[in-house]
Amino acid sequence: MQERTLGGIKRHGVTAARMAALLLIVSVLVWPLGAQQSGPLPPPSAGSTSPPVAAPRKDITPPVAQRDAPTEISTAPPAIPVEQIIQRFAAGEEEFRKEREHYTYTQTFVVQVIDDEGNVAGEERMTSDILFTPDGKRYEKVTNAPAPTLERAGMSLSQQDMDDLEHVQPFVLTATELPKYNVTYVGRQQLDEIGTYVFDVAPKTIEKNQRYFQGRIWVEDKDMEIVKTDGKAVPDIIKKNNENIFPRFETFRENIEGHYWFPTYTRADDVLHFSSGPIHMRMTVRYANYKRFGVTIKLGTATEVKPDKP
Repeated sequence: MQERTLGGIKRHGVTAARMAALLLIVSVLVWPLGAQQSGPLPPPSAGSTSPPVAAPRKDITPPVAQRDAPTEISTAPPAIPVEQIIQRFAAGEEEFRKEREHYTYTQTFVVQVIDDEGNVAGEERMTSDILFTPDGKRYEKVTNAPAPTLERAGMSLSQQDMDDLEHVQPFVLTATELPKYNVTYVGRQQLDEIGTYVFDVAPKTIEKNQRYFQGRIWVEDKDMEIVKTDGKAVPDIIKKNNENIFPRFETFRENIEGHYWFPTYTRADDVLHFSSGPIHMRMTVRYANYKRFGVTIKLGTATEVKPDKP
């Protein structure tokens, strides 16, 4: 068995070599991925919201598999002040971030390069379990990682892509991170059975060696939790003989535990424009089998305690 971190994409130049980090055994605090796919990843159909944005609330009866097209965004003002919505979901995100650190799960990512005929020219996939040691230390155990073939299609996974997979694609906008972003109210929209507030999010400034999310988020209008994100990691990193360009992606969450909405699916289907030419890539990240880790208490050797004599 291997243990390692995860990744994204960069252009594979003439002198580029596969990141040694992909072969190292490391402990991680990463986001979940889920059931492994086989074969090409199907492109999303027009107007589709597949997979569902989120599992229904407990007071909603339609099945999780229901996949209705989203309604138009209404520009009607929200029921409560916009600033109050932002502060509430940011506080909830902080609670959620702490809560998810106590969960085990199974994760799978698949990255593919698609040729001009729509066939898979190269891919990388990995399935792993996020677990805890008996003393509560979190780690990742890789359970399936076929030999990657991305390099034959002119691409490879970079450490920066791996970091984005952990921190940006499952975007968590906590109260601590909130001052770094401009958050603009767009309107209200119905996604499946979920009523949401829609916001555009962009970094106020781009600081050196820092990574950010830029795009749109959907906030559930009762629990004030983020249930969907659509955007990309910024900035792209362009250097001599090293172009690291990042795809646009969508991440969907489901109501897994109480009012916490956990990421269950990320997808990307994008054309990355490198100086040497465009590359069509697809990616899925699946998160499954969330289980809260229970602390095991170890007892010492039993000893007999005799009562005091009267």
